[in-house]
Amino acid sequence: MALTAKLQLRQSQSLVMTPQLMQSIRLLQLTYLELERFVDEEIERNPLLDRAEPGDGADFIEPVTAEELGLEGEWFDGEPAFSAEAIAEKLGSSLENLFPDDPGTTQPLGPDLAAQWKSAGNGGSGGQGRPDSFDMDDMAAALPSLGTHVGEQIALTFSDPVRLATARALADELDEAGYLLADIAEVAARLGVPEADVRQVLQTCRTFSPAGIFACGLADCLALQLAERDRLDPAMQALLENLDLLARRDFAQLEKLCGVDEEDLLAMLSEIRALDPRPGQAFAGGAGNAIVADVEVRAAGDGGWAVEINAETLPRVLVNQVYHAEVSRRVRNPAEREFLTQCLQSATWLTRSLDQRTRTILKVATEIVRQQDAFLVHGVRHLKPLNLRTVAEAIGMHESTVSRVTANKYMLTPRGVFELRYFFTPAIPAAGGGEAHSSESVRDRIRAMIAAEMPAAVLSDDAIVDVLRDSGIDIARRTVAKYREAMSIPSSVQRRREKQAVARAGG
Repeated sequence: MALTAKLQLRQSQSLVMTPQLMQSIRLLQLTYLELERFVDEEIERNPLLDRAEPGDGADFIEPVTAEELGLEGEWFDGEPAFSAEAIAEKLGSSLENLFPDDPGTTQPLGPDLAAQWKSAGNGGSGGQGRPDSFDMDDMAAALPSLGTHVGEQIALTFSDPVRLATARALADELDEAGYLLADIAEVAARLGVPEADVRQVLQTCRTFSPAGIFACGLADCLALQLAERDRLDPAMQALLENLDLLARRDFAQLEKLCGVDEEDLLAMLSEIRALDPRPGQAFAGGAGNAIVADVEVRAAGDGGWAVEINAETLPRVLVNQVYHAEVSRRVRNPAEREFLTQCLQSATWLTRSLDQRTRTILKVATEIVRQQDAFLVHGVRHLKPLNLRTVAEAIGMHESTVSRVTANKYMLTPRGVFELRYFFTPAIPAAGGGEAHSSESVRDRIRAMIAAEMPAAVLSDDAIVDVLRDSGIDIARRTVAKYREAMSIPSSVQRRREKQAVARAGG
């Protein structure tokens, strides 16, 4: 059989991920702060983009389609891209009809989204420039870093250049918790100073605030804090040397080693709990960023739920049509004209992507609220099992899109602020073939059962399994143990020792 070369023509279909499509997908999974930074960078790069100010909106770019921009893919499916005003109009009318009026379903959800979009025009950064937008948190000074805090104390404590350099070298070896894990001999060799001098400097640094920094481990950190309070007696020192017994709740052995009775041991444990095992953590990262909810859920007047996008998380950008028209009349160089065309195309795509991102988040959040209506009404015990596929099929989107939307997004509800991923929990089968239970609701039941234990009737994992099965939850013992350990709840043996010791001391 002879081998010959042939030319064959074949047709095939494939999805091409254009840079613009990849950018739109990336925008879905960005958090509020990450999105703000991304928009700021785009505005800095693109002269045709501007932040929306109060009263702006007339200069939004005219609606165009993906085909007109030469962009292909299934992201927009060839539908026109709408301006913010058109999107508000469309959302305000369509969401009311998102769910059919079926007595077996949740009440229809239909907030006035047009009003939200218009209010968002006041700026995506929290309404800058408005007299009612003052926030006292903006005036708070950020906490210094641990290095800065320690460095100030070093500068005030040491005047000798060698000791000053040694102290700064030791400070550079602190981890985020404030522990010094470096080897003193290595530090001395690197600096070319006697090891005894390094230890002397370290001894002085161990008196810095907060108490416990420059410790070589947990027991040493706690000892420094107790020494500052003048509570580091021999009994407490023995307790710190046997923290492994404390972790196992072996109180009988601790009483022997420390030479104290139950009442004194419990008092010592109370002092230990009041200490900070990671004193440097308070300076990690400076001022913490408050969680900003992307979606807000409130009770509606018709008995249902109103789902609204938080206007503060909507970065509004405008395409400066006036500037584009003015520059276009003056440009003659082909390269400059090409650059201006690319800027217009990029600006157009960004405005559409931001609008599409907002609509997608709202659709996903609305379906989550519809699925978890019982949780909002009755609490965590009524949280339903839910997965990404269920939500994706209900709103006609791909499962990966829902996954990106729910990553690092938060929802403000009457029961608190929850990450969207919180509402997706595995199912625990029901005994007798009934409706499945959410794993989170089962955890809550286990937590409540253990909290209500009496010292003489501490529940083992097997006993918890029996109680749950009697209430219609079919669960394995290893699953109960896994949930208990995830909630940092000790075993029944350890709980029994602690509860009995507390009960005897109280009696």
